[in-house]
Amino acid sequence: MKVVVTGATGNAGTSVVCRLAADPHVTEVLGLARRVPRWRQPGVRWAAADVDPGGTPLGPLFAGAGAVVHLAWKFQPTHDPVETWRTNVLGSLRVFEEAAAAGVPALVYASSVGAYAPGPPYDRPVDESWPTHGWPAAAYTREKAYLERCLDGFEAAHPDMRVVRMRPAFLFKEVSASEQRRIFAGPLLPGRLVRPGLLPVLPDLPGLRFQALHTDDAAQAYAAAVRLPVRGAFNLAAEPVLDVAALARLLESRVVRLPLGPARAALSAAWRLHLVPAPPGLLDALLRLPLLSSARARRDLGWEPRYTAGEAMTAFLRGLREGAGLPTPPLVGDRAPRAAGAERRAG
Repeated sequence: MKVVVTGATGNAGTSVVCRLAADPHVTEVLGLARRVPRWRQPGVRWAAADVDPGGTPLGPLFAGAGAVVHLAWKFQPTHDPVETWRTNVLGSLRVFEEAAAAGVPALVYASSVGAYAPGPPYDRPVDESWPTHGWPAAAYTREKAYLERCLDGFEAAHPDMRVVRMRPAFLFKEVSASEQRRIFAGPLLPGRLVRPGLLPVLPDLPGLRFQALHTDDAAQAYAAAVRLPVRGAFNLAAEPVLDVAALARLLESRVVRLPLGPARAALSAAWRLHLVPAPPGLLDALLRLPLLSSARARRDLGWEPRYTAGEAMTAFLRGLREGAGLPTPPLVGDRAPRAAGAERRAG
């Protein structure tokens, strides 16, 4: 089949197009991005397309596709939620409707753990039936939750279209480290500092723990969702659950407990001064995320992550130290991204 991937030059997109291009069931992979990248992957054809309202007509690009994988997402500018809403919400709705109008039989959409309401007590992992109300104070979680409601109505209006919602934990890989540092941390996190022994202490906040997944493992689940006759939502996460103590072991640092109030106030001040791109509402959401059970993905997709959460984080930290990156538009202008080694070439 022909598969069209929006947002194909991002962290998830580069892994998904590589995985689909290697799938014998897929005859053509069309990667869509705002700007065609210099990076090339055998078996992937590229086209420039803007999903924003009034952007590139998507119908001709979707024509003849057996599936559309929608990954396009704008994380910044966090100071302008109207702009991110235009791309993330209105752009996604346009992708959904134009895919349906083009007669595409399957839509695989990148939702997120961020779509979920705050988790239950005692860190009990939740399945896909947990409410997707998000956290209202952060644009990212608010937009992901809103699109879940939109997809409820979309599925009812298009019962013949197979809709899959992937809800992964945080995705990491080596070659996307520069992009993710730029999006979430900005210049206050020099990559050369994330080397074992260089950071004497790491701050620990009450309730700070999260799940991670190597992006290539997420791409395997996306490819399976394209190929198999499945519907509905799938949680994706690797073990073990990570916390600051786990990061401290990787970096040979000592953990120092900090109260939440002053830490949040410092982040808020830095964000208001445009020193960091991540807003304080995103920290609030992170501290409330539920833990995910991936039992359905293992059962219905035959999915099993190859990398542990710690290995995914180790790859990310290695990429930060080395300035790793691909020559894709989101990384243009980032300081000295390099792409050496087999993993970097594979995306």
